[in-house]
Amino acid sequence: MAKIQKGDFGYIKSQRKKRVAITILMFAIPIVIFLTGLYITHTRKNMFTLVAILGCLPASKFAVNMIMIWLQKPISQQQHDEIAAHVKDMTVIYEATVSAYEKNTPFVSIVISGLNIIGFTQSPKADPAFAEKHIKKILQGNGFKSNVKVFTDQKQFLRRVDELYPDHLEKEAQVPFTPDERYPNATRNELVKAVILAISI
Repeated sequence: MAKIQKGDFGYIKSQRKKRVAITILMFAIPIVIFLTGLYITHTRKNMFTLVAILGCLPASKFAVNMIMIWLQKPISQQQHDEIAAHVKDMTVIYEATVSAYEKNTPFVSIVISGLNIIGFTQSPKADPAFAEKHIKKILQGNGFKSNVKVFTDQKQFLRRVDELYPDHLEKEAQVPFTPDERYPNATRNELVKAVILAISI
């Protein structure tokens, strides 16, 4: 079974299980060290205790990451299938929360087609205008021009996907693009996707 990557459907659920397991393991290590020291020296005042305390620092970082992923809401199989039926072979991101210093925007899906970046969020707290400006700024900073539109209605989002799909390959090929020397085989869409995922939880 292929590993579920960030941006794939099912990522949030898979990461929840993984991060819980890692967090438990990371806290178990300093606990074992502390108990070992207590068993050997019969007192908490030893080097084992110090090492155990220091070991709690990285464990706490993993705990924060675990909490962050549990705060994200995964999409249902039905919703994914509805969107996938329209997206087809276009470049797409699922279940990504685009982060910014001011606020985060959870996306159900983001479709990338040449200069066009369209996203769908169903969060009542989302600020579409802010998300559009933020994504466009980040992409521009990485050398990618873009037209970003964020929808809060799934029907409108899918309607726009349907508008882009028929000649998307032709229009994507017309966008000026110089391959990245670090990733010579990556398409422009794939590089844009990587940039968006880099700023996503």
